[in-house]
Amino acid sequence: MSVQVVSAAAAAKVPEVELKDLSPSEAESQLGLSTAAVGAMAPPAGGGDPEAPAPAAERPPVPGPGSGPAAALSPAAGKVPQASAMKRSDPHHQHQRHRDGGEALVSPDGTVTEAPRTVKKIQFADQKQEFNKRPTKIGRRSLSRSISQSSTDSYSSAASYTDSSDDETSPRDKQQKNSKGSSDFCVKNIKQAEFGRREIEIAEQEMPALMALRKRAQGEKPLAGAKIVGCTHITAQTAVLMETLGALGAQCRWAACNIYSTLNEVAAALAESGFPVFAWKGESEDDFWWCIDRCVNVEGWQPNMILDDGGDLTHWIYKKYPNMFKKIKGIVEESVTGVHRLYQLSKAGKLCVPAMNVNDSVTKQKFDNLYCCRESILDGLKRTTDMMFGGKQVVVCGYGEVGKGCCAALKAMGSIVYVTEIDPICALQACMDGFRLVKLNEVIRQVDIVITCTGNKNVVTREHLDRMKNSCIVCNMGHSNTEIDVASLRTPELTWERVRSQVDHVIWPDGKRIVLLAEGRLLNLSCSTVPTFVLSITATTQALALIELYNAPEGRYKQDVYLLPKKMELTDEQAKYLGLNKNGPFKPNYYRY
Repeated sequence: MSVQVVSAAAAAKVPEVELKDLSPSEAESQLGLSTAAVGAMAPPAGGGDPEAPAPAAERPPVPGPGSGPAAALSPAAGKVPQASAMKRSDPHHQHQRHRDGGEALVSPDGTVTEAPRTVKKIQFADQKQEFNKRPTKIGRRSLSRSISQSSTDSYSSAASYTDSSDDETSPRDKQQKNSKGSSDFCVKNIKQAEFGRREIEIAEQEMPALMALRKRAQGEKPLAGAKIVGCTHITAQTAVLMETLGALGAQCRWAACNIYSTLNEVAAALAESGFPVFAWKGESEDDFWWCIDRCVNVEGWQPNMILDDGGDLTHWIYKKYPNMFKKIKGIVEESVTGVHRLYQLSKAGKLCVPAMNVNDSVTKQKFDNLYCCRESILDGLKRTTDMMFGGKQVVVCGYGEVGKGCCAALKAMGSIVYVTEIDPICALQACMDGFRLVKLNEVIRQVDIVITCTGNKNVVTREHLDRMKNSCIVCNMGHSNTEIDVASLRTPELTWERVRSQVDHVIWPDGKRIVLLAEGRLLNLSCSTVPTFVLSITATTQALALIELYNAPEGRYKQDVYLLPKKMELTDEQAKYLGLNKNGPFKPNYYRY
């Protein structure tokens, strides 16, 4: 880099000086200016013309590679004033000089005059050459890598240890042991146990009902001798439930009911604590059934209780191990889908054990289904799509408790919400709550989001999917993945493009695409988290149902599906006033509040 400097004595001839070749003393000699003179000439900090350049110490160095021009213009060597073309005693000229933006010429007597404006231009020839030599493709790859890592780091804590593993080896192919030497588990990485333990401890603080049950009943051990095989979402809240069952005397073996909802660090913490857990996030269908079988098919261990969420575990034991199924003392089921399957078995006369329908308990319906979904629907959509809800047109299929929660949340965020509902009572409720009742075919071309929460099958068919607008978001808040006909989208003419974890673009030949979340599986537990406090109520209900079935005397429950008894206690005066037994029940079993 070359800078031209002119002295007052030889203004006709402008010598060219290579600053990168000059030492500080040489620079002072050639410019005829001492370091002290420069300091005396500099304007006071913060004073003078606001358009004037900052003092040299405050200005960033001129960019340049290595030790070339940038090094030559460092504070130690570059004491050259970038200030005024005037004598220092004339502030008017200083002001005008700074607006003009010229260079400084210094005479031996200290007078500063303005240099010809043609000298102002500085050529960064060396710097330009250095930039041209850089491998730009590698730079772009590095930037891409950096952005990708930043995106990963910005995910929630729930996904931080689950989605960032570089180890692609299937957990089924790993040989892992916990600190006690046990290998009776299969999780993603047992080394994540410490992180999972912290999440469990946090969850305990928001689960007062379950912790109170543990404290009250652990001395009595009401589940001593119970061998519970479970198939639920494996989250920090489930871990608190499992450890409570263990504290009450039960032995537990566990698998996941959803291939996407497992928190790997929590599964690791449970395995480290001695629970046989077989689950990891991102299982294949084959892995899913393999994990269930590892829970059930154990030499010398016969389960006598089932805790299920969706009915897959019950179905597997019923089909594969019929003799084992007959020895089960009770089944506790918490989902609409699983309860429906139990009623089918009962109606066909094939249910040979009593079962407890937790899903239709008031504590489940009114808290988990309604309030939990009211909060988690927004969380799941935000994390996966980063969308704004205000002004968006949304159709919610189903106005049960889950649908009510979803509609309330979206309406509060400013969305225009339509509802489809086949049940006349629920449809009337939607109307009274201010939602427009429609048929799906009437709005499918115009809506921005389609949400299913019916517990039924093929609610959104391929015909609906073909008619959706470009970039329509499709998701499911029901338990099963049957509500959206995802199988019909796996055809040669459609292209699947993975955008991020749990987010797929399905692209039609004409370029139209829809955004499919969690491949049609449960959105909130697959893509986000759910409120811990609400799950405390559900988990406590599950634990009470297990205690009730396990300790019930012979003959109290037959081979059928039951609701959890509504047991409360009134004073003698209150019971007399209402004409009821003081111990209840106070409402008929079919009453749903």
